[in-house]
Amino acid sequence: MSTVIKEKHHYSAQAKIFEGDLVTPFVSKIHPQGHLQLEPEGGYKAARSIDYRLENVLSFKNAYSHVSGVHDTTKPEHYWSTLSTTVVEGLNIMEILTADRIVGQIVVNHPHDGYVPMIHFLGTRIENLRIAGEPVELDWNLDIFGDKPGSDGAYTRESGVLGRVSNQYENIRGIQGLPAKLHDHYNQLDSTLGKAETIECSLVNQAEGAFPGTAWGNVIHVPHFGTITLGKLTLQHLNPHPQTSAPQETQLQLTMIDLQFGCVIGGTGGVGGGGTGGH
Repeated sequence: MSTVIKEKHHYSAQAKIFEGDLVTPFVSKIHPQGHLQLEPEGGYKAARSIDYRLENVLSFKNAYSHVSGVHDTTKPEHYWSTLSTTVVEGLNIMEILTADRIVGQIVVNHPHDGYVPMIHFLGTRIENLRIAGEPVELDWNLDIFGDKPGSDGAYTRESGVLGRVSNQYENIRGIQGLPAKLHDHYNQLDSTLGKAETIECSLVNQAEGAFPGTAWGNVIHVPHFGTITLGKLTLQHLNPHPQTSAPQETQLQLTMIDLQFGCVIGGTGGVGGGGTGGH
């Protein structure tokens, strides 16, 4: 008698509009706004927040998030597709950092044959980002992970991925005036490329403009405000297969605007966060 084994996929996705911790000018634990966690069996969840205001420190006009997990049988490959989307409109932080629209979107398609998914960030963007009223131009790289590696290989060991991420690190280290702390951080990240199962990079290669402050790649320091990190992205492979060593789980975490406040405001915050996993 033959036994039929039916494949089963466990979905994983989360999204949040904003969260943070302020210590000055007042102490406030900002609980995640629009936080969603997808159920392992998939489905769809959505949340919305309108006219949010935290005193006169932070506000946005409209924001929403949604996550979904579906078995897409419309394509020959019959992917298990997972989506995490966060949208923030009319962001204003202390009249210093503003943006018309922020979209963070992750889509992963897990195949029936193998474990490593296809990944893309189509739709991700920041519209009319400004610092103190001055526009910030962003050089995006939404294709930093490229095509799915062949033979169920790991993104963290694929030569194209390693080359693109290494170029980001090199460009940042080559910018004049880079603080020693950042130089050491990117040196450390570079030393683990191709050896560790985690990659930290960005969907933004470089920020430029006449805004007050200094940009090092996707990191901007604004005096009397703090440090802004744009398109912060982490990929981690977990649970290698005992026979093939193929990673059976791939986790992604994206934060569109990561904030380390200093001076006028003290604390931390994250705008437009999302993540996916699944196995």
